[in-house]
Amino acid sequence: MSGRTTGPGGWTPPLRRWRRTAWAAQEPTWRAARPAVIADALKRAGARPAGNWFVVGASREIRAGDRPYGRTVAGVEIVLWRSADGEPHAGPGICPHLGAPLRESRMVCGTLVCHWHGLALDGGPFAGWEPYPVHDDGVLVWVRLDAVGGEEPSERPMVPVRPAPELGVAAVHTGVGRCEPQDVVANRLDPWHGAWFHPYAFVDLTVARPPRGDEADRGGGDDGGDAFVVDVSFRVSRRLVVPVRAEFTAPGPRTVVMRITSGEGASSVVETHATPLTGASAAQPRTAVVEAVVAASDRRGFALARAAAPVLRPLMRRTSARLWRDDLAYAERRWELRSTGRFPG
Repeated sequence: MSGRTTGPGGWTPPLRRWRRTAWAAQEPTWRAARPAVIADALKRAGARPAGNWFVVGASREIRAGDRPYGRTVAGVEIVLWRSADGEPHAGPGICPHLGAPLRESRMVCGTLVCHWHGLALDGGPFAGWEPYPVHDDGVLVWVRLDAVGGEEPSERPMVPVRPAPELGVAAVHTGVGRCEPQDVVANRLDPWHGAWFHPYAFVDLTVARPPRGDEADRGGGDDGGDAFVVDVSFRVSRRLVVPVRAEFTAPGPRTVVMRITSGEGASSVVETHATPLTGASAAQPRTAVVEAVVAASDRRGFALARAAAPVLRPLMRRTSARLWRDDLAYAERRWELRSTGRFPG
């Protein structure tokens, strides 16, 4: 892509008129979407360390003074809350006294108080209850589970580079599917399906450059060396689209990042995090897809969009939900075929 087309007075219109192509008349992508390319990219992603960190939800969902936030990660019950000063805390979701579900407990001045017998937790070790390391990056909350991850732990999760908070609008959508994290990641490492499977959202999609394979890992994995470079237009109406160039990278085994590198909204990111909900031996695995969209623009009018963020966030979440309605079907189908030995290849 050559970037924006400058109009009169230097203004560049964000929209383009789409030369409509019938769905069945678009160029087939199945030859380019070689299973080996996707499988190799998935294998490289799975080999990258995550430091035992798992995304558990949106920062906005865990609020000081609110009820505790419960989540299950890989079969482990977790409870999260914020103290009165906003500091996040996390730990086992089972009360060490008699097993009450701490997610149903009450908050009293930033302290979690079990609703069965009044055992109080301030976030520090107590009565056999040991906290988990927790990190709030301003958009998402991560918890480190060393017994689950089985890796060398890292002090902080590897948070993808995002637009500065004061320049972007962030929204987080969470969905759940019957699949494993690798099925979610594989879906994102197949950009060729976009215009065929999501014609209501994407048109004119071309993979300009597939990843360069093992050679790219010398650059660290999240520097664009092992990226799918994609030219695509986002549909905003039947006739109007927004063309961009984007890169898809997998900086870790459970994360795929799409970053717009040129065109409207350059530097905006879509982070897809796949968090296992069930344990490794579960017959019916379930995975949470936590997708963070951080939109940014250098247009002067985008300041109005930031001011209208409370209105924009539900719209952004609905867009993600519609896409993941389909993409979870893709991931679930992939798991179903894998689990019964029928997956092609």
